Amino acid sequence: MPELPEVETVRRGLLPVMEGQVIARAQVNRPDLRWPFPPGMADRLTGARVNTLRRRSKYILADLSTGETLLIHLGMSGRMLISGTQVGGFHHDHPAPAKHDHVVLDMDGGARVTFNDARRFGAMDLLPTAGAEAHPLLSVLGPEPLGNDFHEHYLASRLKGRATPVKSALLDQHLVAGLGNIYVCEVLFRAGIHPARFARDISPAEAARLVPLIREVLAEAIEAGGSSLKDYRQADGELGYFQHSFRVYDREGQPCTTPGCTAHLHRIVQSGRSSFFCPVCQK
Repeated sequence: MPELPEVETVRRGLLPVMEGQVIARAQVNRPDLRWPFPPGMADRLTGARVNTLRRRSKYILADLSTGETLLIHLGMSGRMLISGTQVGGFHHDHPAPAKHDHVVLDMDGGARVTFNDARRFGAMDLLPTAGAEAHPLLSVLGPEPLGNDFHEHYLASRLKGRATPVKSALLDQHLVAGLGNIYVCEVLFRAGIHPARFARDISPAEAARLVPLIREVLAEAIEAGGSSLKDYRQADGELGYFQHSFRVYDREGQPCTTPGCTAHLHRIVQSGRSSFFCPVCQK
């Protein structure tokens, strides 16, 4: 599933063709994805101007001139694809409609934004902009890891006393929003912290080390356009490239990249997810 860097990359790709533009025509080709679409969604979107395109955790939020906000979640295979405009130096003509093109937004600037989702685990909803943060999907989220509310004192206090592995704690969206399996593995490797250590055993000094490393890894991934492992594509259809910079994720059995370390990387399963780590460097 796309994590924060992938969603932020898609948002940035959509900005030039959506923010400040009017949705000249919205087409909804099925009644639902993961959940039913809101009633009259096509009519409510048509004619609305996108005032702001922002992100909260793994959700893209388009604040509209109608006082509503379009919430978009990519799910496991969802893609927001742009056509009919100049993207990344190349002109993308409108392609023929594809089988899994579930929502199509024709913008007044000539661009078309298509939400394609083969597995249909994605979602779209319309909610009042004034109370958007009270939406059930948003109200439970912790602070943004790139924001000012996420700092060493906050993290240390939230990890204190938790009898759960530190990796599981960092994946808890109530604690911090947007982190996923790939980037938590990478962060813990850089921090030298074993993924199975209890969160309550993380010292304040280690929590202070984690915060800038989380920001560093996310920033590097965003700069690389995210990680393309299976279905993920950027808004212009291009792949992300951060997977070529993985130091530990999906590298089971390969040599540790830490200078002077001769160990090979291990994999364990935690809560149904693979954790990759160095048994020597991570304690």
